[in-house]
Amino acid sequence: MKTPLFILAVLFSFSPLHAQTMKSDIPYVPNGHARHVLDVYFPEGAKDLPVVFWIHGGGWQSGDKTGIKTKPAWFGEKGFVFVSINHRLLPEVTMEALTGDVAKAFGWVRKNIAEYGGDPDRILVGGHSSGAQLAALICTDDRYLKAEGESFGCLIGCLPVDGDTYDIPAIIEVAETRRRVHHQPQASFGHRQKFGNDPAKHLNFSAVSHVAPGKEIPPFLILFNAAHPDNSAQAARFGTVLKEAGIPVTLYAGKNTDHTRINNELGLAEDPATVELEKFVGIILTQGN
Repeated sequence: MKTPLFILAVLFSFSPLHAQTMKSDIPYVPNGHARHVLDVYFPEGAKDLPVVFWIHGGGWQSGDKTGIKTKPAWFGEKGFVFVSINHRLLPEVTMEALTGDVAKAFGWVRKNIAEYGGDPDRILVGGHSSGAQLAALICTDDRYLKAEGESFGCLIGCLPVDGDTYDIPAIIEVAETRRRVHHQPQASFGHRQKFGNDPAKHLNFSAVSHVAPGKEIPPFLILFNAAHPDNSAQAARFGTVLKEAGIPVTLYAGKNTDHTRINNELGLAEDPATVELEKFVGIILTQGN
């Protein structure tokens, strides 16, 4: 589906109302952990702007909300408020608790983002690597948002960037088979262990397990590094499941890039993945009007 150029021109012809302001380390859990904080990037005087809710990567064990490069500025130019969150990390907490942190941060955004000029009813969820898995999961498994009194009705899109864990049993099997046939030791804290070393949990943490028609699952743009066989296979698998459920999805295979660059270069002029992102944003904003 292509959006007419004149629509894109109208959507993206404006500038932020004022220079972008950033407020950092806002707690989203009262008296919570040091990582229960988020940053908000917003133009002063804004009102009812769509919101980006961003989840960092780092294998669920590292990473930080500040590693977002030019994304806040790029989305700000398109008229968005940008939120970047931290969550607690493995192995200090379980994957259940970690994912619950993401949902709590989302709940805070819904209740408070209007103070920063954001529209709580128009939220685009995105993330890179492990953040891609978390973004995809909270946009397909509605139990996490329901636990915070929220629903999918406010979601306008999902942007997972180069994840490899939309189907966790598949990536476990592929990784362990690769090590086994090459006579390599298995990882001591690989995906099997990170997600609870329980087949039922592996299915539950897989976004593909929760896709179904009629759930208000939002449109997806799945960006991935074409040179990585696992990430490409996972993107294709997830995309197929979304399409079969009638959910709008676009897959973009980044060429001449890698796992880090496809994320870091989002928002740069003439970056091919950013061109695809601009099309996607134009479509979801048009459909929301």
